[in-house]
Amino acid sequence: MWTIAGMNPTPDSPASPRLLVVTIDRLPVWMLSAWGATWVAMPAIDALAARGLVFDRLITPSTDPAATIRDLVGGLVDMPAGAAGPELGAGRHPPLTVVTDDPSVVAGLGIGADAEVRHVAIRVSERVEQDESRTNLARLFAAAVEAVGAADRRIVWCHAGSLGVAWDAPETFRDAYIDPEDPAPPFGARPPEFRVDAETDPDLVVGVRQVFAGQLTLLDRQLGLLIDAIGGATGAEGWTVLVAGVRGLSLGLHGWVGCGGDAIPFGETVHVPAVLVDARGRSCGQRYGGLVVPADLGVTLWELAAGDRSAEPPAGHGDAVEPGRGRSLVPLLETWSLRPRDRIIVTGSEGKAIVTPAWHLLMEDNAGATGPRARLFAKPDDYFELSDVANRCPAVVDALR
Repeated sequence: MWTIAGMNPTPDSPASPRLLVVTIDRLPVWMLSAWGATWVAMPAIDALAARGLVFDRLITPSTDPAATIRDLVGGLVDMPAGAAGPELGAGRHPPLTVVTDDPSVVAGLGIGADAEVRHVAIRVSERVEQDESRTNLARLFAAAVEAVGAADRRIVWCHAGSLGVAWDAPETFRDAYIDPEDPAPPFGARPPEFRVDAETDPDLVVGVRQVFAGQLTLLDRQLGLLIDAIGGATGAEGWTVLVAGVRGLSLGLHGWVGCGGDAIPFGETVHVPAVLVDARGRSCGQRYGGLVVPADLGVTLWELAAGDRSAEPPAGHGDAVEPGRGRSLVPLLETWSLRPRDRIIVTGSEGKAIVTPAWHLLMEDNAGATGPRARLFAKPDDYFELSDVANRCPAVVDALR
């Protein structure tokens, strides 16, 4: 039950956990109100943040979405028989429903025969929709609402991939962010793709962000309808909820607008949001500022779905952190005690990064005569990585290199 901190959980919540996981590709953390973007209206995610545990620094170690998805939900779709509690009976997996608009995310995950996969095809059009219910996000989340209503489904995973394919929110969603004196934003429903340089009209970049803000508002509205289907932010009974980003999106901060800006792992694409709302009301309304990777959330989901701390978890569980492995964040829910990570290594197609609590170092692969170019940004002060201090801190660069 989603509760205010201090209220007692329902007696059967540990034994019969229900889990809703929502993963969203191309969701940049810096555009969300719960992470500081006060100009974008997203009340549903704000309500989740107020009732859950917000992760301020979730970093994806790869710009490959398949790797992030595998880290986040791979343990859920391949839980050993009987791991989710004795009430299932020997040899049975927890009933799982996958609702997705991107069938590639389930490829290679080894989803069991007990699972149900619902594919909601993305419609790509040149024009925005006039009817909200016909948008890609509305059709996807409507299918997810049906899934959470099925009494025999204990785990529902909804994955949205359309933010990188179609911005089809009705014009009323976009208009909320456009002032009368602003130039008309880019027209159409296809996400733009262009390089930002000295010749680029700044109004064009602003217009893209306004259009995307409208798309985010549509996303938030549909997510809110899904949360309402399980009882709303203050009354959902027996559900643990995770909402997490898979990749961010380049929106002009570092020379590119569109999905082609992932080559170099700036925070714009590898710093993603996550909020976890525990069915038992633990750590209600808290924020964790330490470094987290998707595999940490994946192990945590596995443990919460199992409902049994004595069950055998995936490799890498606990404080013995191995490279590329996750460890449970459940101690944050129980005692707010967790040994923090001191670094995350990130790889992109044209560079690497090392992220620490204090720094974000980028090493570009397009080496010159003196080797790969290094850029250093101070964290958390330089949130958008706009001030390169590598020449001022050579010792830090050498140590992180």
